[in-house]
Amino acid sequence: MKHVIPPQDRIPTLTAERNRKMATSAHAYVRGSTARFYEWLEASDKATLPQGPEVWICGDCHIGNLGPVASSGGAIAIQIRDLDQTVIGSPAHDLIRLGLSLAMAARGSDLPGVTTARMLECLMDGYEAAFQPRLPEGAGNGTGGTPEAVRLVMHEASKRSWKHLADDRIEGVKRQLPLGKKFWPLAAEERAAVLELFGTSEVHRLATVLRSRDDDAPVRVLDAAYWRKGCSSLGRLRLAVLVAVGKDKAVRHCLMDVKEAVTASAPRSLDASMPRDNAERVVTGAHALSPFLGERMLAARLLGKSVFIRELLPQDLKLEIEHLTQDEAKSVSQYLAQVVGEAHARQLDASERKQWLSELRRSRPKSLAAPSWLWNSVVDLVATHEAAYLQHCRRYALDAAAAA
Repeated sequence: MKHVIPPQDRIPTLTAERNRKMATSAHAYVRGSTARFYEWLEASDKATLPQGPEVWICGDCHIGNLGPVASSGGAIAIQIRDLDQTVIGSPAHDLIRLGLSLAMAARGSDLPGVTTARMLECLMDGYEAAFQPRLPEGAGNGTGGTPEAVRLVMHEASKRSWKHLADDRIEGVKRQLPLGKKFWPLAAEERAAVLELFGTSEVHRLATVLRSRDDDAPVRVLDAAYWRKGCSSLGRLRLAVLVAVGKDKAVRHCLMDVKEAVTASAPRSLDASMPRDNAERVVTGAHALSPFLGERMLAARLLGKSVFIRELLPQDLKLEIEHLTQDEAKSVSQYLAQVVGEAHARQLDASERKQWLSELRRSRPKSLAAPSWLWNSVVDLVATHEAAYLQHCRRYALDAAAAA
């Protein structure tokens, strides 16, 4: 058997893994430093942000948190795929977070600074396009103007089956999770709590929500394990549960992701009315921002902790962009910003969309399309993240040397 981590050794192992991941690249450091992002944003020398409508925002809107998402009915669209940080807040925060992520991706691709300026212009063009009158939700559905990187991942998503998911996530195993690098054993109380939770009618409905499954099909837990997954979320309760739905030849396997929900780092609007329970907040935000994902999620309690549950589908993929050309950088910026814009716009009526669009355009200069509040925020944050990343790498190297 591969080396596995017992429950009492999880936290130090996960802390070391998070530090290692964040040291791999400046862009990886951005993904793992959500809480510090808002601290730095508050302290940065930025222009006053535009006063936008109070809507559900992603709160952690970087490139890796967008990608193909499947609906319970079989449709696929590019949507926001991680809502841990979702709150009712300023939509400008999502734009700045996405702008920072894109700027760091450009630096990782050795693109000149002028390309970053053009990327932010394209970001605003794409975002504003989502608020045009009677605009269909085209960006999220892979219609004309889709960048090559997005077309490729959408094509891959459309071809995937349960076998692909099993090969990727659980090494093709059908009846148990392979303990080792990714999956660790549960404590007895954790396993008992999982069995109790998955025996409820609410989880039964979640497991049978897909159109290919009968509502009254039996649901059985085959195996469960602690899941070492993610970066910024490492250290939270995270479980993988392998489930069988149906019986005899009609049985279907599915992989459930159970994740602890904690207080969001993203600032919420002071007078916003949101669920007090963190898992309920995440699920409610998902329904607003990513309907395909929201319909496949459930808030629950496990061992006294707030958790949300979703079934992982083969079509759910992360948008990985390792290298960008100058033209790709601009098209990806515009496309992803439109996806985010559509997530915000669907929460507003026509009058509210018009008002927000007017506010965005009022703050855009004629000589340079990227408004000063976005440009200054991203520039300050790039500098701050670069310095913090190098300091993190130095500490990581010193710790590694001491351990050796």
